[in-house]
Amino acid sequence: MNIKRNVLLNPGPSTTTDTVKMAQIVPDICPREKEFAGMMRQMREDLVRIVHGETAKSPYTAVLFCGSGTINIDVCLNSLLPEGKKALIVNNGAYSTRAREVCEYYGLTHIDLSLPIDRPVDVAAVERALAENPDVALVYTTHHETGTGVLNPIREIGAAAHRHGAIFVIDSTSSYAMIPIDVERDNVDFCMASAQKGLMAMTGLSFVVGREDVIRRSAEYPKRSYYCNLFLQYDFFEKTGEMHFTPPVQTVYAARQAIREYFEEGEQAKWARHTRVFEAIHKGLSELGFRNVIKREHQAGLVVSVLYPDDENWSFERVHDYCYEHGFTIYPGKISTTNTFRLCALGAIDVSDIEAFFVVLKQALVTNGISVPVVYKEK
Repeated sequence: MNIKRNVLLNPGPSTTTDTVKMAQIVPDICPREKEFAGMMRQMREDLVRIVHGETAKSPYTAVLFCGSGTINIDVCLNSLLPEGKKALIVNNGAYSTRAREVCEYYGLTHIDLSLPIDRPVDVAAVERALAENPDVALVYTTHHETGTGVLNPIREIGAAAHRHGAIFVIDSTSSYAMIPIDVERDNVDFCMASAQKGLMAMTGLSFVVGREDVIRRSAEYPKRSYYCNLFLQYDFFEKTGEMHFTPPVQTVYAARQAIREYFEEGEQAKWARHTRVFEAIHKGLSELGFRNVIKREHQAGLVVSVLYPDDENWSFERVHDYCYEHGFTIYPGKISTTNTFRLCALGAIDVSDIEAFFVVLKQALVTNGISVPVVYKEK
């Protein structure tokens, strides 16, 4: 099949390989067959391997769910908070704010430790919050805040959580299988992701990687959700090898292929590729005069938040549409106080794709009467 290739510079879903796309075209199969269960069992083991969780000290497992990455936030928070305890939401961006909203909807007792969004989390502030609240049992933050591109110091936050007897949960949706993570070394008890981002697979499949002993212990915690209960899904996998409810069959096959391709490329080589794509994005933006919102030293190396230029002809929508018509997708920003757009180094792309994109972006600016290089009123 001749499949048109689009380059997605949005923060997910990401550009996929044709082999991942074609992996969905398989004979129809009932997901209760042993063959399918065996494939998911291997996937679960591989998802743990990606974050180096195959350890005898604190064994980790992976639990699969149907849904976008947000289902993992829901699952972890409603399932892993014991009765009478608090969650500490370490919040420096839109995606940790989402975790706070999950707590609000479930009525979970929590502390919203709201911190500046343009820089990494201040670990000293986390220490103070934990010292002041000895009933915190779960500390939660986002590893890579996709709304801004800020990378948070998970190893240090996790160490603080453990010193105060709390488990540490990270949203690694936009860092898993890109930024190398070692769950034990990084003091991570639970991480999460969805197939369409770092794995470069398809939407509809998400997963939590976490400590089995804590999952088993959570069986005694309050039951706040039926579909989104971590122990219930884990227990069903362990007893039957299957999801409790019908899985997205073709999406699972695509994820299986994407995992194969992840290991073929290798952790360090894949991260090196994302890094050179990220650098190529910065180079192209600089040549056109665009400004970053976040300081380079605070950026994770995956997302660049770009400030709108001060040009009366600037229209993100028109620029987006021009780029889209030419095979490139750019994405709006997620900073409520600043007008930005985002360019992301996710997916099956390389430097040549970025160079081709900036040719199109420059054409989009010229076509719409926007100054090149772009202008800003304030220096």
